[in-house]
Amino acid sequence: MMQLLQHHKPSAPSCCSSWIRRSPPPSPPHKKKGGGGGGRSRYACRLVPLLVLTVYSVFTVLRIPSSSLVVNTADSERVERREDVETLKTHLPSNQNSLEAREETRSVASLPCSAFINGEAGQREEGVLCCDRSQYRSDVCYLCGDVRTDPSTSSVLLYNAPRGSAPEKVRPYTRKFEDGIMSTIDEVTILPVLGAYNASAGGGSLRRRCDVRHPRGVPAVVFSTGGYTGNVYHEFSDGLIPLFITAQRFAGEVVFVVLEYHYWWLGRYGAVLERLTNYKVVDFRYDRRVHCFSEMIVGLRIHGELVVDPKLMPNGKSIKDFQALLHQGYSRKPVSSFSSAETPVPLPLAPPSRPCPRPAKPKLVIFIRKQNRVLLNLPHVVTACRRAGFAPHVMNLRRQTPLPAIHAALASADAMVAVHGAAVTHFLFMHPGSVLLQIVPVGLDWAAGAFYGKPAQQLGLGYLEYKVAPEESSLAAEYGLNSTVVRDPSVISSRGWWEMKKVYMDRQNVTVNIKRFGELLRAARLHLKNSTVACAKGASAALR
Repeated sequence: MMQLLQHHKPSAPSCCSSWIRRSPPPSPPHKKKGGGGGGRSRYACRLVPLLVLTVYSVFTVLRIPSSSLVVNTADSERVERREDVETLKTHLPSNQNSLEAREETRSVASLPCSAFINGEAGQREEGVLCCDRSQYRSDVCYLCGDVRTDPSTSSVLLYNAPRGSAPEKVRPYTRKFEDGIMSTIDEVTILPVLGAYNASAGGGSLRRRCDVRHPRGVPAVVFSTGGYTGNVYHEFSDGLIPLFITAQRFAGEVVFVVLEYHYWWLGRYGAVLERLTNYKVVDFRYDRRVHCFSEMIVGLRIHGELVVDPKLMPNGKSIKDFQALLHQGYSRKPVSSFSSAETPVPLPLAPPSRPCPRPAKPKLVIFIRKQNRVLLNLPHVVTACRRAGFAPHVMNLRRQTPLPAIHAALASADAMVAVHGAAVTHFLFMHPGSVLLQIVPVGLDWAAGAFYGKPAQQLGLGYLEYKVAPEESSLAAEYGLNSTVVRDPSVISSRGWWEMKKVYMDRQNVTVNIKRFGELLRAARLHLKNSTVACAKGASAALR
């Protein structure tokens, strides 16, 4: 304390400036020596500065920074119970503690849910429950820990859930923005169960007994095949491609749990599914057994219409990798069932390419429609294709047409012609460098480009559009050539999708102008010629 006082050297009143001397100061000449009053005066003179300096010293000590204080054990224990313990540590006189504070890793709670869904969170943590509802097209939830299904209540239970977790409800379908169709999708309830209760513990909820315990590290992906399933476009855009985006990173070590399961869907797309999973598909509604997992994703990621955005994929996969999966699945005989003992075959980086030399007459496949958007002058179109140097093949697709047959026709084709509709989706079977020529009826310009044109170009196909003129549409005869329906489709489209569909998709047929159509066919031949030259140059360079 004395050193501290000497360090600060406080100023005392002038009458007591020499109070630390051993001998008293000489008496002033005008005061007499001796007398009680003089003793009391000297005593007060010494006492007052002592009191002042004592108060000053206490005040100074209180102002000393915490870095010069010693934290005792009791204080430390109280501090460690605070949530901001790391903040306090950075003020302690320890370089080690400062380093630990800087190197502190992000906690599970601080990670976005998308990091767990996309596999970017690193080592899996037990007791994680979160939902990403930020996307326009779909909600996706993630669970990690003791996950058990309860088909009787259409729910999933997470035991030992994080404290503060609340039940979540999700409809695992990728058209979140359509309230009407989403209302038809089965809802999954995710129930967090705090603590680990059992029969001997007394009270609380009993754990549901596992009927099927799946291997640790093999997650479940839960999704619906309801909604627009039955339309080939939606089966790919809303189902298979989002499933690829969500599940391909597991390299087959994943179990698919399907709501609104259809056996025909499994039969039609089994060749694709067996490239994504090594296990049997679980029918969530009718499989009454309790399935237990260590990890689960409820819902599917989606990037857009018939697209896989490599910038959004953890491993940079693209739509070409999905196409490689299709080629592998439909280029061979599908197996009848899945087996966990099978070793998944790695997918090639790109689909197998066609030989560079094309036949003298490139193969052109024409898809025809029978109910609406019918190509009324089909015979003239076929003749025009022959005159342009193509070998045309007409395909009348039906629901029961096997996908391997469609794949075989298009994988060997150089060009495809189709009026806008779900069948155009099959361009996914065509090789890069081929040509898609889409006939676009009145009022469907935006849908044609967004749903098929842009995705075809991203796949590496040449894309051409034949836009039907007002006089070439059957709507001209029904409503009049100068009617608003024919001349200004935006008026009808502004009334909503269903009104637009009723007029331009359900009630319209087309008759193309053969001369104008022939010009596009010649453009398609030129594209094929240029792509063949580029292919030959690339092959030649590879051999050098």
